[in-house]
Amino acid sequence: MAADTIDTGEMRRFRALSWFEAGARQRISALLDQDSFVEFIGPEQRETSPHLAPFNLPAAFDDGIVVGKGRLDGHQVFIAAQEGRFMGGAFGEVHGAKLVGLLRAACDAKAAVRAVLILFDTGGVRLQEANAGELAIGEVIRAIAAARAEGIAVVGLVGGRAGCFGGGGIVAGTCSRLAISEQGRIGVTGPEVIETNKGVEEFDSRDRALVWRTVGGKHRRLIGGADVFTDGSVEGFRQAAIQLIVSGPRFDLKLMQAEQARLASRLARFGDCADGREVWKKLGIQDTARVPEMPPSDFIALANSVKEANHDAR
Repeated sequence: MAADTIDTGEMRRFRALSWFEAGARQRISALLDQDSFVEFIGPEQRETSPHLAPFNLPAAFDDGIVVGKGRLDGHQVFIAAQEGRFMGGAFGEVHGAKLVGLLRAACDAKAAVRAVLILFDTGGVRLQEANAGELAIGEVIRAIAAARAEGIAVVGLVGGRAGCFGGGGIVAGTCSRLAISEQGRIGVTGPEVIETNKGVEEFDSRDRALVWRTVGGKHRRLIGGADVFTDGSVEGFRQAAIQLIVSGPRFDLKLMQAEQARLASRLARFGDCADGREVWKKLGIQDTARVPEMPPSDFIALANSVKEANHDAR
């Protein structure tokens, strides 16, 4: 740690807290170097969604996302944290615009910015702002691509209550790198939505073990959908972020072709698997029943030995 980023004992205790239990501002405060965060478009500016009042829904003065800049281990970073406790961290017009603006600002200041961090905690797009929310997702993806093309690493951290679903799951897939905890979940369609549309025979959303074997952090890490697995503490995510902001891959046609080939190969290899345990078996893991119970240190060692978990395409 750089000499000017030495933290107090109180901060170290704060970082031992659960990422899953923390709110957006708590995550930012503990993730970044002490007292380094500067918020953009704070609650005092009252940039609220114009679309919620007609549905008699309460607004939030930050519209469920906190954006700004700060230092991480001495490096200048831009950062966005979704608040999963407000409308499930869902994307709306203002929410999305704040994230797009942050990414564009990072491009403008690229010489001074090491990375953009996105702390995902979202169920997807707000139904009350469906069109505006879907448009926001497209704009965010384009802004991430532009930032990466400028050489700025965009690092996603997934471990919140709402997970990272819907358009958020797609956005996460466009990041340079991803860190995830066991509690983190990534998917385009949430378990409840699958069950509602296809029936419980297709997917039982009440089977929590099945949910975690399908979209949970351990499974995502093993199949290469995340680059780092962390223990779920704020400090664990901080160390993962420090590692990932200095290892962003190139962003060019060759990368995209390699990623497409990897995904096609993954589908061909695992497409007939009905359960995560069958996937793990094909990965060469013999004792698949033990994976969900593994402590973080043992699981990290296992993941580091699995080829799919350590691909180079991203």
